Amino acid sequence: MLKRCESIVCRISKLFDILAGWGIVAVMALTVSNILLRLLIKSPILGTYEYVGFLTAVAIGFSLAYCAVQNGHIAVSFVLERFSSKIQAGVDVITGFIAFIFLSLSTWHMGKYAYSMIVSGEVSPTTKTIFYPFIYLVAVGLFMLSLVVLVKLAGFMKRGVKG
Repeated sequence: MLKRCESIVCRISKLFDILAGWGIVAVMALTVSNILLRLLIKSPILGTYEYVGFLTAVAIGFSLAYCAVQNGHIAVSFVLERFSSKIQAGVDVITGFIAFIFLSLSTWHMGKYAYSMIVSGEVSPTTKTIFYPFIYLVAVGLFMLSLVVLVKLAGFMKRGVKG
């Protein structure tokens, strides 16, 4: 069961990472287009700064989960390597649990923040683009990261029991 969940979470994370990559390509294309239009016809794309910010936020949010799947985040383990595998597993369970709780709360609060943007009707200053879809997308990325952490936490717990 754990392997199946891990496989599903990994595949969805990889899909999100691909979408994040396309978001970065879109940022690059938008930036280059803006520069070329500014140079060639003296007419930049209105709101480029805003669009780049929106796309970058979503790209970062969507890329976090797959980075965690690949263990690409910074981990300080040189001290833990000196302890037994049971102690290492215990520390992994504790930190994984704390990370899962933190990410779950972050996802919840990000969703609440997006909803507050709906209620307030806040839009970006230049292009009048609504904020909340981008905030919800970042929340989805955080939710995916919390699922990755949860699957890893289950693996740590299983490893700790086997010891």
